[in-house]
Amino acid sequence: MAAISKRKFDVVIVGAGGSGMRASLQLARAGLNVAVLSKVFPTRSHTVAAQGGIGASLGNMNEDNWHYHFYDTVKGSDWLGDQDAIEFMCREAPKVVYDLEHMGMPFDRNPDGTIYQRPFGGHTANYGEKAVERACAAADRTGHAMLHTLYQQNVKAKTTFFVEWMAQDLIMDADGECVGVTAIEMETGELHIFEAKTTLLATGGAGRIFAASTNAFINTGDGLGMAARAGIALEDMEFWQFHPTGVAGAGVLLTEGCRGEGAILLNSNGERFMERYAPTLKDLAPRDFVSRCMDQEIKEGRGCGPKKDYIHLKLDHLGADTIHKRLPSVYEIGHNFANVDITKEPIPVVPTIHYQMGGIPTNINGQVVTQKNGQDNAVVGGLYAVGECSCVSVHGANRLGTNSLLDLLVFGRAAGNHIVEHHNKTKSHKALPAEAADLTNARLARLDSAKDGEYAQTVANDIRDTMQLHAGVFRTQASLDEGVKKVAALRERVNAIGLKDNSKVFNTARIEALEVDNLIESAQATIMSAAARKESRGAHSVADYDDTPEFPNGRNDKEWHKHSLWYKDGNRLSYKGVQMKPLTVESVPLKTRTF
Repeated sequence: MAAISKRKFDVVIVGAGGSGMRASLQLARAGLNVAVLSKVFPTRSHTVAAQGGIGASLGNMNEDNWHYHFYDTVKGSDWLGDQDAIEFMCREAPKVVYDLEHMGMPFDRNPDGTIYQRPFGGHTANYGEKAVERACAAADRTGHAMLHTLYQQNVKAKTTFFVEWMAQDLIMDADGECVGVTAIEMETGELHIFEAKTTLLATGGAGRIFAASTNAFINTGDGLGMAARAGIALEDMEFWQFHPTGVAGAGVLLTEGCRGEGAILLNSNGERFMERYAPTLKDLAPRDFVSRCMDQEIKEGRGCGPKKDYIHLKLDHLGADTIHKRLPSVYEIGHNFANVDITKEPIPVVPTIHYQMGGIPTNINGQVVTQKNGQDNAVVGGLYAVGECSCVSVHGANRLGTNSLLDLLVFGRAAGNHIVEHHNKTKSHKALPAEAADLTNARLARLDSAKDGEYAQTVANDIRDTMQLHAGVFRTQASLDEGVKKVAALRERVNAIGLKDNSKVFNTARIEALEVDNLIESAQATIMSAAARKESRGAHSVADYDDTPEFPNGRNDKEWHKHSLWYKDGNRLSYKGVQMKPLTVESVPLKTRTF
């Protein structure tokens, strides 16, 4: 076997989306030698698809402060979010937005020059009393503007990008510390070793484990797969957010900014039904709640269309000028994906898989943590994770809209600062183990030897169909239990994937097959964690446990107010407590969620 090429950096970041580039910017500006690996060109990362805004209590439109944002996030999480991390994020929010503004991000403006803010689901003033404008927006292309701003700043800071490279496995030493990653250059198919004092995973979500998803095709849970294969747990993977307004039949997202600007949901009777379910917040209730209400309307026969299988989102009353100014992408999506002119008629929408709340467990500095020697949060040396692939946990059982872009910025910056602070204490790289590339080589050899194996995309599609059927927006215990068996059988098929005639197959076939290795870890973590959680909480809604006298809203705080941890080794689960104590303020005590 030919010698494997090695490269050495202070820090290797896997993923060039919002969190990866926010971290790399801190590091490059501090003079560290940083490599950022990305499967796609950085400005094509999935952050580019975020539309609605960044949540921060600037108070530019109405009175607001971080205490209200903190309360909304705890409540939105259905009390599964860790309150110390939530306080940290909400307090840092204005600072990271102003940082972006100073970098040149083109936010929409008010007449007085301040950043324009729009209302968003679950954003309230005075602890749930009334809706408040908190989403800092650049029309409905906020993620696009943010990603381009961060990329230009990284170019200026001389960050080194490796574009169209796919990281494969973490390199762990005998002490259980991370000393780098293996990665494949997608153009050549060659394997390389990236040696680093610090490795940071910023690989985004795994939304492509579902058949109907707003996620890009690159979102295959690569960081989750790498962590799972290295023996690190995946936390709270049963919690997947369904965005209420995906275009029916297309899986393309329509931002919550539509409802923030005043759009309303209507059933087949032309009724604004959210007023019945959430009298205070109406169409701006949190996403899990709105998704369930929509599903209820459809189930009870009030869906729209010939099959009564979708809901109408009405925007025409906002006026064409407002739509073209504030929601230009939504106008284009309506035209391209639904053949609808939203300035004149409603657009059909259904809840669509959107965001994972779970991921790789970390602390507020972005350091990956694990259960070790009786500790729930023992730090894994040399390894950090930020963004959607991580679980801090600020989102708990349901993410509040605009907290995703905020999460990227706050914890990308925090991880960058922490790495810089500790960099000078780490004088040299730890030695690479002799078997540094063995795990990756074994995976590659398996593909090359199984020439008569299954086609990767056939197995991937079966994973997606299985997860959609058994772990969708509404779940039952029987369906989840059946899903556990089906996913276990799919894992056997993943192990039998092969490349038909390797000499003639372009490298995309190999990349797709390697992505399926990551899909199966994310899928099995999700279905195992979901089947085990015997309650309804946030986005995890199980019909068997809905709203009994003993458990209002289906939540069982006595048994299930805890985080799930799934380990690949033994396909097993363990649990840890929720951090109810914030950093400086009073805890928000458990109570029933109403809107």
